[in-house]
Amino acid sequence: MARTWCRKESERYGLATDFVQANLSYTERKGTIRGLHYQVEPFGEVKLVRCARGAIWDVIIDLRPESSTYRQWFGVELSAGNRRQLYVPRNFAHGYQTLVDDTEVMYNVSEFYVPEAERGIRWNDPAFSIGWPQSTELTISAKDLNWPNFTDLHPRRADACAGSGGVS
Repeated sequence: MARTWCRKESERYGLATDFVQANLSYTERKGTIRGLHYQVEPFGEVKLVRCARGAIWDVIIDLRPESSTYRQWFGVELSAGNRRQLYVPRNFAHGYQTLVDDTEVMYNVSEFYVPEAERGIRWNDPAFSIGWPQSTELTISAKDLNWPNFTDLHPRRADACAGSGGVS
């Protein structure tokens, strides 16, 4: 047995403690990229992500202009085997790539889904240069292929932080 979340421990570290939805995403094919998604304020959400079956490369990008890690990305492998979870703070974009076929991802969110507040960044936006593990034979939804580049949406913000890199 293992505890996957504890309100008291989360409160002790100043993390969100109220989740309003638990979601499950099933992906049939290895190499599928989902994201990079986020919701704008006042509907910004915290996510707690776990891979229940299979494996993913999970990526977050800091979109908080006042942050010292603004525009930097972080990637980590989550799998059923390693049982890691990733806490995605409010105002971070989130996406993942499946590393094996038949993968299930579970995530709790702190806000209800609001379609009008949904935003996204293109998976291969050169402003971030994310190091996706699989670069050929990708499966990406039309919606995710059509997200704009970050610099097209925020030209001044992008110029202020040019050169930010990834952390893995």
